[in-house]
Amino acid sequence: MGSASPRRRELLAVLGVVPDAVLPPDINEDPRRGEIPRSYCERIAAEKAAAVVADPDDVVICADTTVALGRRILGKPRDAGEAAAFLVALAGRRHRVITAVVVRRGAQVWARTSESAVRMKRLSDVELNTYLASGDWQGKAGGYGIQGPAGAFIPWIEGSYTGIMGLPLAETAVLLTAAGWPVWRVE
Repeated sequence: MGSASPRRRELLAVLGVVPDAVLPPDINEDPRRGEIPRSYCERIAAEKAAAVVADPDDVVICADTTVALGRRILGKPRDAGEAAAFLVALAGRRHRVITAVVVRRGAQVWARTSESAVRMKRLSDVELNTYLASGDWQGKAGGYGIQGPAGAFIPWIEGSYTGIMGLPLAETAVLLTAAGWPVWRVE
């Protein structure tokens, strides 16, 4: 698995998949000039999968999650200040959460993308500052994770809850099956 995300490992376990190794690739995740969110997300997931060193029979799974506010890409905030700016921009508005998943086995590559719409409520200063102080924003696209305390800020979604978390299970199960890796396998 080419991801250090504990959430993705937990979600894979729901499918009965436990990675033999976790090898997050070291790639440049900076958006290219003029790159739009969905294309960016799909490119990063594909580059991650290509960068993981694996034997020809190994199944490699990589994903990338991006929060999009219009054409603006909100990645993982560098610090609490940037997280605050992201959350203020998202508060009271709808945005998109895009997760691209790529599975590779040898030279064969399979890919799917999940796109969900999310509405975040307006945040009071107390809510914003308490959330920032929790540190839960760290390492999360857009500065929040729906599965944690920020879930209280999300009154509405349309799409894949697990995709918003970082690994859309329906799409992932299809990709793993296509690659010959049975999901829900009992060993």
